[in-house]
Amino acid sequence: MVMKIIAIIQARENSTRFPKKVLKTIKNKSILEIIYLRLKKSKLLSDIIFAVPKKDKEIIRLLKKKKFNYFCGSENNVLQRYYLCAKENESDVVVRITADCPFVDFKLLDKMIKKFKKNKFDYLSNTIEPFYPDGFDIEIFNFQSLSIAYKKSTLTKHFEHVTFYITDNQKKFKISNFKEKQYLDYSNIRLTLDNLLDLEVIKDVYKKFKFNFLITYDKIYKLIQTKPELFNRNKYFVRNYGMIKNKKNLRYSFKNSEKIIPTGNQMLSKNPMSILPFQWPMYYKKAKGCNIWSTDGKKYYDFSLMGVGANLLGYANDKIDRFVKSKINLGSMSTLNCFEEYDLAEELLKIDKWADMVRFAKTGGEINSIAIRIARAASGKNGIAFCGYHGWHDWYLSANLANQKNLNSHLMNGFFTSGVPKNLKNTSFPFEFNNIKSLKKVLAKNSDIGVIKMEVYRNFPPQIKFLKEIRNICNKKNLVLIFDECTSGFRGNYGGIYKNYNVQPDIVLYGKALGNGYPITACVGRREVMETVNNSFISSTFWSERVGFSAALATLKEMRRIKSWQKVEKVGLILRKGIKKIAKDNNIKINFFGLPAITNQIIDNKNSNLINSFITQEMLKKGFLSTDSIYASVSHNKKNIETYLENLNDVFKVVSQHKDDKNFLKLIEGPLPIKPFNRMN
Repeated sequence: MVMKIIAIIQARENSTRFPKKVLKTIKNKSILEIIYLRLKKSKLLSDIIFAVPKKDKEIIRLLKKKKFNYFCGSENNVLQRYYLCAKENESDVVVRITADCPFVDFKLLDKMIKKFKKNKFDYLSNTIEPFYPDGFDIEIFNFQSLSIAYKKSTLTKHFEHVTFYITDNQKKFKISNFKEKQYLDYSNIRLTLDNLLDLEVIKDVYKKFKFNFLITYDKIYKLIQTKPELFNRNKYFVRNYGMIKNKKNLRYSFKNSEKIIPTGNQMLSKNPMSILPFQWPMYYKKAKGCNIWSTDGKKYYDFSLMGVGANLLGYANDKIDRFVKSKINLGSMSTLNCFEEYDLAEELLKIDKWADMVRFAKTGGEINSIAIRIARAASGKNGIAFCGYHGWHDWYLSANLANQKNLNSHLMNGFFTSGVPKNLKNTSFPFEFNNIKSLKKVLAKNSDIGVIKMEVYRNFPPQIKFLKEIRNICNKKNLVLIFDECTSGFRGNYGGIYKNYNVQPDIVLYGKALGNGYPITACVGRREVMETVNNSFISSTFWSERVGFSAALATLKEMRRIKSWQKVEKVGLILRKGIKKIAKDNNIKINFFGLPAITNQIIDNKNSNLINSFITQEMLKKGFLSTDSIYASVSHNKKNIETYLENLNDVFKVVSQHKDDKNFLKLIEGPLPIKPFNRMN
């Protein structure tokens, strides 16, 4: 007898994260139609049937219009829907396809069917141990196994997910996983459809192949290798993230927040998906010193970002908070300007005596864009040569319009440019840190450059000759030189780190530590440059509120009193010395880089990314927010540093035993993070 093999595609309208996603279109073809066309190319399928909930009228109308076979059944009991559909159509073998897989591959499917038949499996899939990109999922099982699952299942998850009974009872069934040796493991790539970013990536990939909806995995595989940046946009969503259950039913979780907040939160550095997905706490309730209390009631020592570098004097510093509260009682905003704006400008000009004027904003991205506007006005030119990370605004991201890899060596890989005007292409040009030839090459090719902008020190110290040559170039060519010290400011001395190298800019920018957690940033510069703002328009209501100015005044006063820059540098050096010792004791090779007050570390091992995730995971259990970057604060003291190192040593002992294991991944209890940051200037 000829074996009847039916592909059953489950589809529904009521997707929690992306309603009606299967009805979205690419070049006037719905996702459902694309999947059908791809499966139709199979040489071994007997039929293709859509299994849909009875109430999903819009899907049913589309299926009728296209004359596709369909079966209507229960919305929530998907196992029953499959069983009744397969029974009604007298299926011998069922191929389970979900309607969020618009790249399901017919050639891959036929290979799997042949293996299924040859080995007489009860169940074969390529998802038990994921190997192909998410969205190439195929499950094949015989009707007898489906019938057993339908009759024996008692758990909700078995009804919702069709094959969970089979995979949960592997001793009862002949089961196997499918993968091909000629390919690399690309299970971290997302080509499934679960949110809007997924849809954009899917469209981009099909566009690369001129909307050939029958493109096979071989060519997509080559595209992943040659154009990996195409697949960055949705990379923070781990495989099957919607099915991951929180240990508690937390209201304040990433799974909930990403439903109502695009990307789940406001800042990439605080996104738990890039740190430790579904384990790292999402929201905090209280912060004090270097302690954080999460919304689920747990207390942690913060040996990680300390407010992404904002809280150099510790969380909720008493002196600063008291001063700010006293100012709030006087009114944080009025029709007139607060006098603290003037006071803060005076204080900053005492720090940078070469400068004459100051403009303020609230965030680093804002103050960088203000500086660019001022510098362009002063130079009369549009072009910018830059080195380092300078925020999210159009002028900066436009560098990737010319080449999607332009920003890869400036802190972060995979910057997206959707929404950035295309006519900004070739207005911003990156150059290499400590490489004066790189800068000269950029300047020689682009005569419209009027601004040089750079971080003085992020991961490595600058060569003094490099900085001096840049200053000389600016003098000769009448270019405006901007030093972005939003991160480095007040961590190596009182003011900018540039002071250590005796090279003065035309503008210096301060942020992060300036307000100790309160939003305030400053653009400090020479009069002849700053006054050109009069010929432009730079204005915002909340740049004039009182709290930020007041917080900065109190912060500067406290910094001067305790010489905080010396304290945090000492903390960073103590941490490096301690971590280095326990690493050596446990035969772990580790390297440090960056300012001492920002201790960044790299473990020298082929499993380094896995090891970092494991360390973060285990330290979290011990009550520490711990990553491979530690922003030192004055609230890090001898006692809590010793406690941190003691607990880290316990984790390093485990790492030492398993660091070279091929199966180190098994020590990670959840999905792996996707790191957006690189470590080169």
